Amino acid sequence: MLKYYFEKPKINIDFSQNIEVSKDFYIWNTYQGFSDLNTQFNKDIEIVSIIPDTLKFRYDINAIKKVPIKLNSKLSFSLGFDLLDSIRLEPDSIKIIGPKILVSELNYIETDIFILNDIKTNIDKSISLNLPTNKNKNLNFSEDHIKIKAEVDKFTEGHLKIPVTVINIPDSLKIKYFPKKLYVTYYTSLSNYNQIKANDFVITCDYNNIDSTSEFLKPQIVKQPKEARNVKLSQEQIEFIIIE
Repeated sequence: MLKYYFEKPKINIDFSQNIEVSKDFYIWNTYQGFSDLNTQFNKDIEIVSIIPDTLKFRYDINAIKKVPIKLNSKLSFSLGFDLLDSIRLEPDSIKIIGPKILVSELNYIETDIFILNDIKTNIDKSISLNLPTNKNKNLNFSEDHIKIKAEVDKFTEGHLKIPVTVINIPDSLKIKYFPKKLYVTYYTSLSNYNQIKANDFVITCDYNNIDSTSEFLKPQIVKQPKEARNVKLSQEQIEFIIIE
């Protein structure tokens, strides 16, 4: 008897008997399981009462769910440097295995915060995942860390003069407009700078978008190369007159 003052007694519960089954729980109570507990102690020990008198054990069907990984990052680049393309996560998703009620609550997994300053070379780093608290080890995760990869290059500004085309002019009208060409300014990497040409851009003005009192057409860039970023026009209006 004295040993139980220093060591908590442990009991075994047989889930094949003396158990009630509800939708989400196995339920054990002293009314059904008291006699079974008595057999687990020496004959000179008498169990008077058990508190609590009811125990509930949640159960659920195991589920598998694939969720995306979200990068939690703070990045700063050296002057003139930037990403060539979006950051790649390898893998970009993980599988979670565990009770359906727990798995269904998880829609994504974040990384630990990834901080990198003064970036001017390609990124190839490993980062841990910020996995949810898993005290009872009910959840299993296919990954606990991932790779972060990205290509970095030096960027510069480019300028090109592009012809302007007016579309949807009624057959009954003739117009003159000025200027016939506009400059576009864009931001691109040094490795792509010489590949960008004037015919990679298309600028149009849609005659259908003006009203009877308007004296200007509005130019729009309808085509541009994917290597060009932050593309801007040198002006936002084109003057025109209708020729009688």
